[in-house]
Amino acid sequence: MSENVEQLQMFALDSLESESRKRQPKSLDSMIDDLAGVFTDPLVVSPGGWHDTLPGWIKEQVTIERLIMNLQVSKGEDPTGTDAEACAYLYTRSLEAPMDHDWTEIYLYLATKLMERKGTEIPDDIRTDSINDYQMSQLRDLKRWIYHRRTGAREQRCRAERRQAKDEVEAKAPKQLTLDED
Repeated sequence: MSENVEQLQMFALDSLESESRKRQPKSLDSMIDDLAGVFTDPLVVSPGGWHDTLPGWIKEQVTIERLIMNLQVSKGEDPTGTDAEACAYLYTRSLEAPMDHDWTEIYLYLATKLMERKGTEIPDDIRTDSINDYQMSQLRDLKRWIYHRRTGAREQRCRAERRQAKDEVEAKAPKQLTLDED
């Protein structure tokens, strides 16, 4: 029981900006970063060590859906993670431990959508064409959480690269002597 509660609270987004808040227009640099992020941002998976079992076609679908999301954001929509990213996360999460009913339904809903896009027939006993409002809310929260995790990782990587470049410049610069030194 406590695992299910922790699982549901994992995607709490209290600290994130609200959807109703008006977004600032993006700079050209920011738009270029977002486009580069489509290809370079990490794939957010559950930390249980199952990321290497993720099928390659899902990784390809993530890139395609990120491109589509990037276009939608340029038209004014709020950025979130994609269906493929959420499915990849839930795939790796489902291999760690059983998920509760709601998360299982969300996972089957996403898997149904992705498999249909791929042109694969879904068995009727697991086909899930819709989810309830609560589950849809949980899915939206998961997608926002994934988006913020992957863009946060990009920002950390950029800061680390800038710090490394600064350190390299400082290491190459001639050392200045002060009056206190002998």
